[in-house]
Amino acid sequence: MWGRVRRSGSRVRDALRVEVDAGRDKRTHNLFEAAATYVSARVEDDQEQIDEAAAWVSPEALSFGVSELACRAVIALARERDESPQTVARALLGLPVA
Repeated sequence: MWGRVRRSGSRVRDALRVEVDAGRDKRTHNLFEAAATYVSARVEDDQEQIDEAAAWVSPEALSFGVSELACRAVIALARERDESPQTVARALLGLPVA
């Protein structure tokens, strides 16, 4: 039973961390690093960096990382503005206040 748990954990770890190609640096990137790089590259409209960050982790892991980054950003802005997270999220998306 523990063998199955260990193998399952290894698959999750491998999905979240991927080694960079041999032609580049050898370090691994986690999903949060990939998400931060991906989002900042999108803001700067840097397609090369977008593609590179997207290759560091699986699409599912990148999606999770971007979602987590969005949540943390909304929380930080809500605290900074002393507003509710819902108000901040709707304002960022240009939606009317609910």
